[in-house]
Amino acid sequence: MSIGQPVKRLDAEAKVTGRARYTEDMLPAGILSAVYIRSTVAHGRVLTMDVSAALALPGVEAVFTFADVPRLPYAPAGHPFSLDPAHADVADRLLLTEHVRFHGDEIGVVVARDELTAQRAASLVAVSYEEFPVLTDPREAMAHGAPAIHPGGNIVKQDGFSVGGDVDALLAQADVVVEGEYQTPVTQHCHMEPVVAHAYMEDMERITVITSTQIPHICRRVVGQALGLDWSRVRIVKPYVGGGFGAKQDVLLEPMVAFLAWKLGRPVRMALTREESMITRTRHAMRIRAKAGFSRDGRLLAMDMDAVSNTGGYASHGHSVVSAGGGKLCSMYPHAGVRFQAATVYTNLPIAGAMRGYGSPQIIFACECLLEEAARVLDMDPLDLRLINAGRPGDVNPRSGKPIETHGLADCLRLGRERFNWDERRAAAQASRTKQADPEKPRGVGVACFSFNSGVYPVGVEISGVRLTLAQDGCVTLQAGATEIGQGADTVFAQMAASVLDLPMTSVRVVSTQDTNVTPFDPGAFASRQTYVVGPAVKAAALELRAKILDHAALMTGYPAPALALEAGFVVAARQPSRVFMSLNELALDAYYHKERGGQLTAERSVKTRSNAPSFGCTFVEVEVDIPLCRVRVTDMLNVHDCGVVINPVTARGQAQGGMAMAIGWALYEELLVDPRTGRVRNNNLLDYKMPTFPDLPELDVAFVQTAEPSGGFGNKSLGEPPLLSPGPAIRNAVWDATGVKADFIPLTPKALFPLFRDAGLLGPR
Repeated sequence: MSIGQPVKRLDAEAKVTGRARYTEDMLPAGILSAVYIRSTVAHGRVLTMDVSAALALPGVEAVFTFADVPRLPYAPAGHPFSLDPAHADVADRLLLTEHVRFHGDEIGVVVARDELTAQRAASLVAVSYEEFPVLTDPREAMAHGAPAIHPGGNIVKQDGFSVGGDVDALLAQADVVVEGEYQTPVTQHCHMEPVVAHAYMEDMERITVITSTQIPHICRRVVGQALGLDWSRVRIVKPYVGGGFGAKQDVLLEPMVAFLAWKLGRPVRMALTREESMITRTRHAMRIRAKAGFSRDGRLLAMDMDAVSNTGGYASHGHSVVSAGGGKLCSMYPHAGVRFQAATVYTNLPIAGAMRGYGSPQIIFACECLLEEAARVLDMDPLDLRLINAGRPGDVNPRSGKPIETHGLADCLRLGRERFNWDERRAAAQASRTKQADPEKPRGVGVACFSFNSGVYPVGVEISGVRLTLAQDGCVTLQAGATEIGQGADTVFAQMAASVLDLPMTSVRVVSTQDTNVTPFDPGAFASRQTYVVGPAVKAAALELRAKILDHAALMTGYPAPALALEAGFVVAARQPSRVFMSLNELALDAYYHKERGGQLTAERSVKTRSNAPSFGCTFVEVEVDIPLCRVRVTDMLNVHDCGVVINPVTARGQAQGGMAMAIGWALYEELLVDPRTGRVRNNNLLDYKMPTFPDLPELDVAFVQTAEPSGGFGNKSLGEPPLLSPGPAIRNAVWDATGVKADFIPLTPKALFPLFRDAGLLGPR
């Protein structure tokens, strides 16, 4: 069995040796380069654009402005298509715009023989603007009379839900009510490979786009919509991808390069600089007002949240981000009443879109800060408080009304308590503060929990397609519409197929490139969906291919198919596995080349998943706080996950550690700094945008509580995004434990902690 085995990633050697081919490695001869002309104001309207100097520069092929492109509004968000118009994404984007909505908005494009010429030409375009007031605070943008960023106003959408009883009545009955207002920042994905794409015409009608995208099949549809073309005229090819973390779950450059190739009849590429990539998509900053009521024995009775999400100049994924985050509250602590209200607001910041966690890091930060507040008021161990309220298997999600078959949160907390030595560490931290062992570098511990779904059903369709082919040498080739973007999906799919077919892993070949003309349909890599949603399709296709193989073996041997079995790449007797009839290589040669019988043995299945099992887990952390320097250092961290059956312990551990490292950056370092007067980002580069590096990270410990999720094809649930969710609040709680100072925001940078420490008297006289 391949399931559960520590298999080396299939793409590991190709990537570390430089043999993996990315979008920029596939440029056709004679390709032109395109560069955007970007606005130099955050809010306004273009009055004039003088492109004469740019056109006069040798090597410039063309300059297009907003007046030269289709005026077809489209929605770039990487969501599955919806048959319900009311559920459609907000179509507020044009290829180029005259109404500027953030600093760096795209108002024109230069095409030249090389990138340097295009960049120089773009700098020669003279633009004049009618400037409008700049709004960077969503509450100001929501105010009556605020300048409209879009014709319909500045609120993209606002809604909410209430489940589990009358929340106001439950809060009134509570013995303890805690509340707070929490803030999270604008951050950036910082994927290794910047945003890049190129396009060419296959003939007079069909356009091919090679692109670093998470969503090739969705991308095809959006390019067609943006250009007013039949979707089948667009072909998207996704080679190896150098990371995305959600940024590439939007359709970014693809409509523009397709338009340019279509108009010019020549191949055209665009590759954003790091500075451009960092303002192309960001994580939503949120401000969350929250309140929770508890009984005296620690039972959570009700939670009430009101979140405002800053989406920047365009909707992108819009209101779905904050809505998705709010939905996770109901499965983590399912016995409480929950009321959740949220608004998503346009401002003149760079566009916020999908980013790892998709609204859940922000909402869980507020939730787990409230739990910590309650533990202080109730004088309870914060771990015990969470154990009292954690769901159990069979509990019903109060919002969906469906039972949670595998709810391992309590087991995760118990395992973490033992593995992290929580009780001893907590007592030691308290004792050291009492004795003033090192008053300038106190230590503290913190804990926080999370829940996360395994896909988007029932909000969106969950469909996945897989094709398996028995090759002439007896190996099996696997093609899936689901995309490998660095998370190890291809390796897991191969393990699934090898397990069902009883093949060694060396006999499964995965085609990592997606090509929408030939690859089975799948929406792509997002929502931590792929192992959960693709698993049933792999299993169905593998079972079908297995049956076809045994049917052909029956033709060759004269034995009925039920009397035969597959084992380790051989056809054997079902009741006597030591009796070997033939290898798959021999069978395949017969199927392909026997003159009368057989044919190519293939199986293709498309499966729609109609369930969405939540994953659970928690983070334990210890921090040391350098009071004089106002600097926090994480000394130890443990993540414990209930992600169902672990398909590959090596890649699962890597996913968890990567998420933990990213979460430390979110909690302590990372923030895009925006001038509130001009809307200009001041640190959109990797020199000024501080990310944690290896010296900033402790040993990252990971443990798993394995549950067998019945709705998962192989008992598995989501893992890609969950590791990011709970370290942030756990770190914040540990800093409170260490210093007695409560911060209701992140990141906990020295500049942010200084006034708190000063006001608390930790830095001496003011």
